[in-house]
Amino acid sequence: MDSVKVIISNDQKEIKVPTGIRLLIRRCCHAVLELEGFDGSAEVSVRFVNNEQIKELNRDYRNIDKETDVLSFPLGEDGVYDVNMDTGAKLLGDIVISMEKAVEQAKLYNHPLQREIGFLTVHSMLHLLGYDHERGGLEEVHMREKEETVLTQIGWKRNNSYYMGDE
Repeated sequence: MDSVKVIISNDQKEIKVPTGIRLLIRRCCHAVLELEGFDGSAEVSVRFVNNEQIKELNRDYRNIDKETDVLSFPLGEDGVYDVNMDTGAKLLGDIVISMEKAVEQAKLYNHPLQREIGFLTVHSMLHLLGYDHERGGLEEVHMREKEETVLTQIGWKRNNSYYMGDE
């Protein structure tokens, strides 16, 4: 991998984006591409929104009328991407993160907001590269393993279960 350009925008006002989050997102994007042996330069967009905005996007693009934590909009398929003609970078796509949902899930899973945003970024980057956990089975297991590998590499190893049921 040559270089990764990560364009980050904040289109919500409800949650203050903590210091260091932009660097964390860049590290996550870079780590995923490195793990995947990505060839060449890449460009990705990450956008912070609120629950109302992500609900609208989820409804418009997925026909699901509720908020979600993160959406991925890949620009490539089967390893073929559009290219930024000025830089030669492969355009991977867009990641949209609901800051409100990220805060809610960080509390639910009892980990820092930074770890939640890191997870959502890694998860979405894998979607941009063609992974799809929604089909279930081995593909879901493989994607989860890659998520945890990357998060562990950048210092956000999972220290508890995501299962929140009664014991």
